[in-house]
Amino acid sequence: MPKVTLPQLPVSGLFAIIKPSGPTSMSVINDLKQLVGNSRLFVEADKLEKRGKGKIPTRGKRAREIVKIGQGGTLDPLADGVLVVGIGKGTKRLNEFLDCVKEYRTMALLGCETDTYDSEGSRVRVAPWRHVTREAVESALNKFRGEIHQAPPIFSALKMEGRPLYEYARKGIPLPRPIEKRKVTIHSLDILEWKGSDHQFRWPEKAFTSDEKKAMEKALEGVEENPNIKDELEPSVDGESPTAFVLSMKVSGGTYVRSIVHDLGHAVGSAAHVVTLTRSRQGLFALEPTADSEDKGCVPWDVFSRASESEGDVGEDGWTQWEREVIDRLEIIEGPKPQKTS
Repeated sequence: MPKVTLPQLPVSGLFAIIKPSGPTSMSVINDLKQLVGNSRLFVEADKLEKRGKGKIPTRGKRAREIVKIGQGGTLDPLADGVLVVGIGKGTKRLNEFLDCVKEYRTMALLGCETDTYDSEGSRVRVAPWRHVTREAVESALNKFRGEIHQAPPIFSALKMEGRPLYEYARKGIPLPRPIEKRKVTIHSLDILEWKGSDHQFRWPEKAFTSDEKKAMEKALEGVEENPNIKDELEPSVDGESPTAFVLSMKVSGGTYVRSIVHDLGHAVGSAAHVVTLTRSRQGLFALEPTADSEDKGCVPWDVFSRASESEGDVGEDGWTQWEREVIDRLEIIEGPKPQKTS
């Protein structure tokens, strides 16, 4: 087994994990902090000896004094994939990953739009979907390539005149002005796989009530002419699943993947929402690193899950498995690059 030698400890750096679908990005970081804050890789040995190993606070001054940790771009709970983590002075580099080019894979389900634009939300409207062909979607994608202007979902935490957008929609308060669109760049956008009805996904069971639809219409009155949110049902067939397809895209920072799917649904005369979302690349960190490049891979989350239950034995190289996995993918910001010697 090759030995890992680190002449100077601790180090600051960047690495990426593969976030699973389900937990929030913040909860993942808080779980990771329990390991990082007890590791001599990132915390001075005398501080560890003085404090002793134990549970690390996740908030406040005390938490920051033990170890600085942050992430370079939140993923929604539904989403999985690349989540960049900064430790120590690496946290000062995280802004670079907010604005960098990112790559995603997402599965869109036709016939239904939701308040969150994904399957975590409630049904707002259903629409016909059987008329939508792969060719129609391919043609519509041209409208979304290149430099475009995107409006974020009305059910988002972005604020307008001090009030979150979702509050206008839920309380039926007319928007004082149109939601400001953002200029983003879609470098590439293609259908990766046409699933058709060969899948297990379904529309969300929870649906907007008539009062909730009226409140949303009221909120939109100030920016749309005669907003009307109503279902357009078409005959159902037992056991038939609405059409789904997988998109791959390479986009600039600030792009709303969910908005692309939502707007694409409208563009083909239907409705759509996201049912799966994977960030496959963020800067130099990728799920599938390119050979002969400076790409770095990501540490699978189950490595940290197992270590949280039991860190396991320290190897001949002086590190536990999770530390070794991080070292192999670490971008050092301060301190020497970990060296492996036979």
